[in-house]
Amino acid sequence: MQGLPRPAGAFNDAHRPSAYAALCPFLRREKRVHHRDRMQQGNRPVNEQIPFAGDAETSVRALPNNIEAEQAVLGALLVNNEVYDRLAAFLLPQHFYDPVHAQIYEVAGQRITKGQIASPITLKPVFENDEAFAPLGGAAYLLRLADAAISVFNVLDYGRQVYDMSVRRDLIQLGEDIADSAGNFLDDADAAEQIGLAESRLYSLAEKGRFEGGFKTFARSVKTAVEHANAAYQRDGKLAGISSGLRDLDKKLGGLHKSDLLILAGRPSMGKTALATNIAFNVAKAYKQGERSDGTFGTIDGGSVGFYSLEMSAEQLATRILAEQCEISSELIRKGELQENEFQRFVEVARVLETKPLFIDDTPALSIGQLAARARRLKRQHGLDLLVVDYLQLVSGDGGARGNENRVQEISAITRGLKAIAKELEIPVIALSQLSRRVEDREDKRPQLSDLRESGSIEQDADVVMFVYREEYYLSRTEPREGTQEHLEWQQAMDAVHNVGEVVIGKQRHGPIGIEKLQFTPQFTRFSDLADPERFAPTTFE
Repeated sequence: MQGLPRPAGAFNDAHRPSAYAALCPFLRREKRVHHRDRMQQGNRPVNEQIPFAGDAETSVRALPNNIEAEQAVLGALLVNNEVYDRLAAFLLPQHFYDPVHAQIYEVAGQRITKGQIASPITLKPVFENDEAFAPLGGAAYLLRLADAAISVFNVLDYGRQVYDMSVRRDLIQLGEDIADSAGNFLDDADAAEQIGLAESRLYSLAEKGRFEGGFKTFARSVKTAVEHANAAYQRDGKLAGISSGLRDLDKKLGGLHKSDLLILAGRPSMGKTALATNIAFNVAKAYKQGERSDGTFGTIDGGSVGFYSLEMSAEQLATRILAEQCEISSELIRKGELQENEFQRFVEVARVLETKPLFIDDTPALSIGQLAARARRLKRQHGLDLLVVDYLQLVSGDGGARGNENRVQEISAITRGLKAIAKELEIPVIALSQLSRRVEDREDKRPQLSDLRESGSIEQDADVVMFVYREEYYLSRTEPREGTQEHLEWQQAMDAVHNVGEVVIGKQRHGPIGIEKLQFTPQFTRFSDLADPERFAPTTFE
């Protein structure tokens, strides 16, 4: 690329630092020098004129850029238009530092998209009268770009260099905006809200900075599918995903699959938080590391779990888990009405459980960007195999007020964000959700997909939608007068559903839908496998 002129307009106005930001280092330096001179000279006159920073020549550090890489990309593109399809997957005109280069790339891309040739000859009429090209020698600059093209084989490397520089400039701009916002005391947003907005913008920039992806060959996809099937074959229980610790539910779902978004919904008091907590702890309790079937070292059973508790505090959630494990009523624990032997058992179980990889974040009103950032950090620091969000409607869409934006659209954005987290981190994500009150108006209270509150794209984005339903809860509220035939029939119905919970699978991409019954112990808020007498009946021979 030797001999090519560096465009005079290389410093893009859109990325120029503010005059104040550019002068800040000089002002601080002048202040230190002035203070030092006064200390040395002692009796400088008070009214002596102090040099103004703008009177001196200052060197402003140029923003990250690589003009030579931009020229190499454009040269290769003008020589061989076929490289545009590979570049266009991640490189846009606004990623170029120099506006002249951005214009060339945009016009060339428009012609190639229409099936026309983009070359120095075909682009000459567009740019020959453009004043921005005058310092570069006019439209002849296009010829020099093409003549200086090194190789079309390295064009993707050059393109990624241009893209990376653009992200770095955006990161610098974001830092300046954050500093300006923090120093603006006229802004109504408090420090906590500014942090949320900054994290959200940083998350958006991180998503923008990813140019991986695109089509995968079928052979590569088949290989991955075979590896998953082999892992399921060798795993205890023959599950393709992580075991939930509930046998019947695992048989229906095949375990908790990587990259899946599972929605667990229910009306209040149905036990959706209890079921999510049980699954989360079962996974953490079974956590084991070792050598995998492919020879790598990592998680071979269970997993490390992250639990976003946006409704309950971490202490309340921990109390639930302890009550379940030591089989002491959470009400007695909360009131402190424990016998000495019960308290000893409580402490012993607590010592065992504190070693399990279950991490709880009870920060209220987190945004989807904050959820993603903290999940990434947890995976990097401690590993992450399962993420639970309790619950969906308490997540903020974008770290701050949305004005009059429709809540359904916001929930849709949140579910898309959760699905993106599941795919990016390659983990199952369980998100709890509320149901609308329409359920209470029906005679059959068993929930269905249309009952999802503010559904929007919940059922569309989710891979699995499950509902928690306990008929005992509703039946107990319809008790007839004692001594009547109706009361006797009611009692028989209550006995049939006593301590029985249902998980209604309303949608599943990977398998069948249906209903699985579980044992529910309310005093311990525990879901477990239902003891089916027919399952354990002795085998008889005729």
